[in-house]
Amino acid sequence: MKRIALFVLTNLGVMLVLGLAVNLLGLNRFLTANGLNLTSLLGYALVMGFGGAFISLLISKPMAKWTTKLTIINNSNDPTHAWLVAAVDRMAQKAGIKMPEVGIYEGPANAFATGAFKNSALVAVSTGLLQDMNREEVEAVLGHEVAHVANGDMVTMALIQGVMNTFVVFLSRVIGYFVDKVVLRNQNDGPGMGYYATTFVLDMLLGVVAAIIVAWFSRQREFRADKGAADLMGRKQPMINALARLGRLDPGEMPKTMQAMGISARPSGVMALFSSHPPMEQRIERLQQAA
Repeated sequence: MKRIALFVLTNLGVMLVLGLAVNLLGLNRFLTANGLNLTSLLGYALVMGFGGAFISLLISKPMAKWTTKLTIINNSNDPTHAWLVAAVDRMAQKAGIKMPEVGIYEGPANAFATGAFKNSALVAVSTGLLQDMNREEVEAVLGHEVAHVANGDMVTMALIQGVMNTFVVFLSRVIGYFVDKVVLRNQNDGPGMGYYATTFVLDMLLGVVAAIIVAWFSRQREFRADKGAADLMGRKQPMINALARLGRLDPGEMPKTMQAMGISARPSGVMALFSSHPPMEQRIERLQQAA
């Protein structure tokens, strides 16, 4: 419940910042007496679309630390912690990135990577993952997360989300204006209820389509991170074993801001279209077929 509350409050804060930005820039004046100002509307859509995506990206690491209550272990003397840090350090050097922060948090078997920049990232594993996997499988999972960081997946997903958000905001308002003025023949200078109703509905409907597209891209990044883990490990079998074991375990629920960069999820039925992760069977099959 606390994670949901934090997620809602974060989004409200982001929307407040964006609202102030568009007001200060004058980009909210795209509806004029002469019609729709497409230049102002595009500026508004870009700020609202990319602004939200990049603010979420920039605060992703502190939010991850806050919501999971993880412990940073880079300087820990605990033998298990030292092994985890050494494994991440070895893979980070092989991947050509700076050493990420390494953390442990309480929860079912899962792991994630986050951070706005590949050279200041965070890789975290759960206590459940350490309890349910052997060391080789844990290292494969760490390789998967390091591959996410090295591939720049956090930034890539933010860009894709920003593009989708921009299209949703722009198209919903263009179509809303057309419905209000052409279909419903509103002759007033300002927009009528047709504009607001159409925009509201299209924001939701196009938002669903955008979410499906973003989820599809996320699933492709998972296949690539699995292959990246195999490359970092020097062979595929540890990652295949890790995926097979994760398929038998309950990954629990992670905050939405970290789900896309986690190692495990459980898509099923229609909801698989919105899942950031492919089914484990597909991931194992794809990895087995990889060169």
